[in-house]
Amino acid sequence: MKIVSVHTRVVRAPYRRPFVISSGSSPELVSLVVEVRTADGDTGFGEASPMTAYTGETLAGLEAALTEHAAPALIGRDARDLAGAHAAMDAAIRGQQLAKAALDIALHDVAARAAGWPVHLLLGGCVRPRIPTTWVVGLGTVEEMVEEAAAYAARGFTHIKVKGGEDPELDVRLVHSVRGAVPDFVELSLDANEGYDPGIAGRTVARLADAGLDLIEQPLPRWDLTGMAELRSRGGARVMADESVHSLHDALEIVRRGAADVLNIKILKVGGLYRARQIAALAESAGLAVKIGTMPELGVATLAAAHLTAALPHATVPADLVGPLLVYTEPLAPTAFAATAETGWVDVPVGPGLGHDL
Repeated sequence: MKIVSVHTRVVRAPYRRPFVISSGSSPELVSLVVEVRTADGDTGFGEASPMTAYTGETLAGLEAALTEHAAPALIGRDARDLAGAHAAMDAAIRGQQLAKAALDIALHDVAARAAGWPVHLLLGGCVRPRIPTTWVVGLGTVEEMVEEAAAYAARGFTHIKVKGGEDPELDVRLVHSVRGAVPDFVELSLDANEGYDPGIAGRTVARLADAGLDLIEQPLPRWDLTGMAELRSRGGARVMADESVHSLHDALEIVRRGAADVLNIKILKVGGLYRARQIAALAESAGLAVKIGTMPELGVATLAAAHLTAALPHATVPADLVGPLLVYTEPLAPTAFAATAETGWVDVPVGPGLGHDL
């Protein structure tokens, strides 16, 4: 199964409404789709979505890192040698996690398809064949966000995440309003995307917890682990780290500092499924829960996230498998997510590979 070629293609899908977070907005979901081919005629697909407002990476930079550095390092290697692939890519170029993640996903896909297995069997098994999905509500007016949250809770989504971080007072009002509009059993989280000032974060999170918030995601800048640990020590809403987790070393430091209750592991952000499993194992050993997050991405990378969620017993916070639902038309894996918007659940594919339609 020697790798003989790597091909890329840019895919764009307009959002149903612009995806807005505290650090910026995007009118469309742009992904780089990667196809890996082997000498045996096997193929596998990967994907990376460089949401520049979140990652700081651009599509042009992603393409250059992948096609000029990471992909050439894989030519001639066995597609099943995941550890060797990451060592080769790391030697070829430092950082560039999105490029490495796209190739990593493709390698998992081709290896699983050649074996006739679903990808989750390569990741350890399947502890949950059906995955509850978080619905993510982007920034808007309080009225718009409450209406959207209530609508998707009524469809069956058991965890609603609202974006915040721009105005703490508005966030408290938003959480209070959403909590009153959704059933009591629905978990509620707010993602501040590093937006809170350290001086008022403690009071803000306490008020959010009093308003009914269950989980606060990345309230402080990624480097402020001392502040995150202090917030966590106060109790109330659980603290989840996202932007603070870009590597296994980041995760280890969060554990050492006691800076989070939950790690949000985004496959693209950490360099692929291989690295994500390492971080998940560290979290499990430390007694932390994990959530498999999204950038967001289209169907190929979202399926990778679904397979990983299925394989991790401690992935107890519903995953963000919503990228394919936020766009008008999902071009890569439409059948896999056809019913999710109406049910809040994703059935993990059982056929060979990731289960996409490419």
